[in-house]
Amino acid sequence: QVHLVESGGGSVQAGGSLRLSCVGAGYPFSSWYMGWFRQVPGKEREGVAGIDIDGSATYADSVKGRFTISRDNARNTLYLQMNSLKPGDTAVYYCAMDPLYPADWYSANEYRYWGQGTQVTVSS
Repeated sequence: QVHLVESGGGSVQAGGSLRLSCVGAGYPFSSWYMGWFRQVPGKEREGVAGIDIDGSATYADSVKGRFTISRDNARNTLYLQMNSLKPGDTAVYYCAMDPLYPADWYSANEYRYWGQGTQVTVSS
């Protein structure tokens, strides 16, 4: 059974940093594309970053240059390093994956499996 668990969320002031982690189990972690998403109440879940099995990464324009996605296949762990955080980054953050390679990495509909989410709050 596929299981994803996020951690690392919290409250920081604008300009601060956080690192999110997502531990995967029950599937061949190193073989599947993974992504980070975020959601605020009343809005659709939006793609933040995606990472291929070879480590190549893609980012939403809103986080380019500030966020870094990475993966440690030996530890079955996905990371999201978030620097220069802004109040607009406040959201619940989710990791996601799917056995099929996503046609559009930023579309939540492309991913079957999700973690429970971790809250990130950035104050001004």
